[in-house]
Amino acid sequence: MPVLNKIVIRDFRNIELQELEFSPNINCIWGGNGEGKTNLLDAIYYLSMTKSGIQASDKFNFRHGCGSFALSGLYDLPAENGVRFSIQVSEGAEKKVRRGDKPYARVSEHIGVLPIVMVSPADSGLVSESGDERRRFANSFISQMDRQYLSGLQQYNRLLAQRNSALKGQNPDGGLLDAFDEAMAAHAECIFNARARFADELLPVVARYYEAISGGKEKISIAYRSDMHGSALPELMAAHRDRDLALRYTTAGIQRDDFIFTLGDYPIRRCGSQGQQKSFLVALKFAQYEIMKLRRESPPMLLLDDLFDKLDMDRVANLLQMVAGNDFGQIFISDTDKGRTEVLIDRITSDRAYFKASAGTFTKIDGKLQDQA
Repeated sequence: MPVLNKIVIRDFRNIELQELEFSPNINCIWGGNGEGKTNLLDAIYYLSMTKSGIQASDKFNFRHGCGSFALSGLYDLPAENGVRFSIQVSEGAEKKVRRGDKPYARVSEHIGVLPIVMVSPADSGLVSESGDERRRFANSFISQMDRQYLSGLQQYNRLLAQRNSALKGQNPDGGLLDAFDEAMAAHAECIFNARARFADELLPVVARYYEAISGGKEKISIAYRSDMHGSALPELMAAHRDRDLALRYTTAGIQRDDFIFTLGDYPIRRCGSQGQQKSFLVALKFAQYEIMKLRRESPPMLLLDDLFDKLDMDRVANLLQMVAGNDFGQIFISDTDKGRTEVLIDRITSDRAYFKASAGTFTKIDGKLQDQA
């Protein structure tokens, strides 16, 4: 399993320059709202996924007045220790990702090297927003375990962009569109099958975690919806050709896939309370952690940002006990309540580190958090 020993952050959000050393087990970041706790966790996520788990565009990750940011992490990996990964992002320039001193030929080669799961308030978009958010979650999840899926997804999206460009031209050539459809078909089939397996594997694990959080009062379900149910891509595209030509973009395909989350017989986005939605989202992410742990035969890093929001302390403690067994991976948890955090963490392990966040600066705390009030 990967363990982040040290991180160096420069000009990322409200963090000007920070170097921190972490515990290989549980790390707790305490501080008020807006002090930078989420920014630190997102910097760790960025080092794994080469993008933010919260902001869609890198322009929102630059510290105010800066045109670049840099992240560097020193990791222990299963086969080697002391491996440095670094990312340099500059406005108007290509993103640079390195392992040691060697840059990756393609940024995507880094995905899955440092497996990670993040639970944050931003997850609410998985319930409340469009299918884009749920596809993004599925893509991030599956890509960390299946490099063929990531490659197929990239190829499909590249061809889709070219097909849409052709549709926007004057008098699109039917033969060219047929060629795009055939080229996209194999990638679409691979993506469709992987997403179907993903939904089937995810549901029972999410249901188990949701029952642990909610006390088994409601039944949840996850259904995979795709245009490709019962149709191969070329036939599907042919059936929608006239509509594509009229609207000048591709109206069918796996880019329209969605995952439907239900509570009882109703969409959770419409009938679920804030507490029920939060419980479902936490169950979803903890299920991701468990599945990745089993599939990779080692636990990913786990980032828990503001986990107590809308969940009581006993339920959070029960969740952490479920994932924090003898072989749990490195965990980072943020909270605004220092006393509550210490009680929870010390119940799990004595091997932990505490950090106080203040205006983008982080101080490692020796001793009790209560002593730092």
